[in-house]
Amino acid sequence: METLSKAPRTYGNWRKPTSPGVLGLGMLPTIAMLFGLIVTIFTMIISMALAVLFVILMCLALGPLTMRDRHGRNGMQWISARVAWTMAKARGQHLYRSGPIGRTPPGTCQLPGLAAKTRLHEAVDAYNRPFGLLHIQSVDDYTVVLQCDADGAALVDDDQVDTWVAYWGQWLANLGNESGLVAASITVETAPDTGERLREEITGNLHSEAPELARRVLTKVMDDYSEGAARITTRIALTFEGRGRAARKRRTAQEMATEIGTRLPALTSSLSMTGAGTAVPLSAAQIAAAVRVAYDPTVAVLVDKARTEGGLGLRWNEAGPFATQESWSHYRHDGAFSITWAMSDAPRGEVFATVLHRLLAPHEDILRKRVTILYRPHDPGTAARLVERDIKDARFKASQAKRASARDTVGLTSAEQTALEEATGAGLLRFGMLVTATVDHVDKLELAASTVENLSASARLVLRRAYGAQASSFAAALPLGLVLPRHVRVPQALRESM
Repeated sequence: METLSKAPRTYGNWRKPTSPGVLGLGMLPTIAMLFGLIVTIFTMIISMALAVLFVILMCLALGPLTMRDRHGRNGMQWISARVAWTMAKARGQHLYRSGPIGRTPPGTCQLPGLAAKTRLHEAVDAYNRPFGLLHIQSVDDYTVVLQCDADGAALVDDDQVDTWVAYWGQWLANLGNESGLVAASITVETAPDTGERLREEITGNLHSEAPELARRVLTKVMDDYSEGAARITTRIALTFEGRGRAARKRRTAQEMATEIGTRLPALTSSLSMTGAGTAVPLSAAQIAAAVRVAYDPTVAVLVDKARTEGGLGLRWNEAGPFATQESWSHYRHDGAFSITWAMSDAPRGEVFATVLHRLLAPHEDILRKRVTILYRPHDPGTAARLVERDIKDARFKASQAKRASARDTVGLTSAEQTALEEATGAGLLRFGMLVTATVDHVDKLELAASTVENLSASARLVLRRAYGAQASSFAAALPLGLVLPRHVRVPQALRESM
């Protein structure tokens, strides 16, 4: 008899959007360069010195755009980031104080930065389940947060893992058909277990007439089992735009709660086949508690105790920190210190389903670790236009050199494969990743940074520390539904053309 072994399934074929241009420039700088050359030719007729001066100025303006680091950022982006950080620090915008000595309303601890203009509402869905609805007033977005009990891949057959991945891909593809949905994020957070849940489970089920031996064993388990244990939570944030696509008018929070509440049962039930387990919406108090613990990990025990005693009683204007201080390379919030990285390049080539296993797993050198995968789906009409444009851009880039490089050839093949998959019904979406490591002392930051860099190498990810944007990146990694491109003043089309 012959035994046929099935090769493990691999995944890949993602590509980064590019802008066609010459000399490593994007489309907009290329147009500017061609226009500058035309102006230089006409200037030479008037004065050669003036033409030379114009060429020097043009080189100074376009020169930084031709220099790129290993993360694909050009010199202009580095200069603008440093200038923006210096100006913000000079105005004192890197400091935040709330509470009795702060500038916020007395007795409140509002969220800082991008999350300052958020309001939390309570509503019920079609299954009569309460859920919290976050209103991001600066961009008029509404976010609902789901909590999942992921099954995990331990002792699971490869066929079952492949099935989970297939259904997860289908769930992501269906997001493009959801009217008004602009983004989704999946946050996997690992932290030390406080032991309060185990204590509540044991004390709540302990019989008054139980044998003495059983009591002592359960007491020993209750006291010792939680030491060194880790708690892994998975949350999914779905962000909807507040303006209707048809009328383009601003809708109230009550109208959005009614619309989202009717769609939540379908969104949560479709997650059951993806390995996410039972998905339930978080209430307003649970969302506030999750954010409060993220900014101040020392209150995790108090929050769990309050939950076991019947209720949290935490309001949204109490979920923020008392004080924060943003530095160029890290972020201090209350009694903790954090560093946030952003993914600059996805794994090249093909990967297995376990590529993120070590990055998502708990680590003893990091107090709390948060890995957030950000998705922005495209509707079918936009997806068709994007894949055709990517093919044209890839062909243009491959034709720039007399002999196309291997990367250009692979990029063209990937673009054609993506267009073929989209034409057969696959979804198209953009994705990114934020990784936040939190420690309880500033001396542990470098050790946590080295740990994350090693874990990202095993996941074949290229991470870049969010220099000068630690506060906003920390908030974006929380399950709040903050879509960073919607908060940037420079339009996305202009940034991509650079």
